[in-house]
Amino acid sequence: MLTESPRQSADAISRTIVDAGDYYIGVVLAGQTVRLLDLKGNQAADTLFYNAADPSEHYSAMDTIREQGNVYLSTGSQLRSSENNIMLEIVADTCGRHDTLGGACATESNTVRYDTEKRYMHACRDSWMLAITENPDYGLSKKDISHNINFFMNVPVTAEGGLTFEDGISAPGKYVELTAKMDVIMLISNCPQLNNPCNGYNPTPIEVLIWQ
Repeated sequence: MLTESPRQSADAISRTIVDAGDYYIGVVLAGQTVRLLDLKGNQAADTLFYNAADPSEHYSAMDTIREQGNVYLSTGSQLRSSENNIMLEIVADTCGRHDTLGGACATESNTVRYDTEKRYMHACRDSWMLAITENPDYGLSKKDISHNINFFMNVPVTAEGGLTFEDGISAPGKYVELTAKMDVIMLISNCPQLNNPCNGYNPTPIEVLIWQ
């Protein structure tokens, strides 16, 4: 559901530009609101969430989909953890819907979906692994990479029950806002994918803003 935010960018306590193919990692405290802003349009932001107090509790696509009865995420969606606790709630959304079924690109999936020569192209899982390696203080490891949300990504479910990757439905200046219900670690890969239309074949920056 399309919903505008009352928050002003000038009031944010933190603003970070995340370049195409780069990562963001940080803690969003309970009660804080984070905005992911699609600066240029048609850019996917592959995002993982963890309980900051116990990272073994992480975002669960299965629990979220089951509890809300909808495969897409938008305003009012409560993001559930692997313990079925509410981690965050989407409180504003000018894009309309976000994917939590398509997963994240990896060197292996690039090989299977596109071509053997694509195996060595940068992928979201590479960005997450780099973030984990460069930021050991968050207590994350390879085994913690699990379900993710593809904010701004358009992955329709076909009549046969399959998934397709289509042109994005986002545009420059579109955003999604989430209010944290617990302290969460947020790990974003600003997707570098060049082989399908999720980024319009031209990955671009996003901005992460946080309000107290």
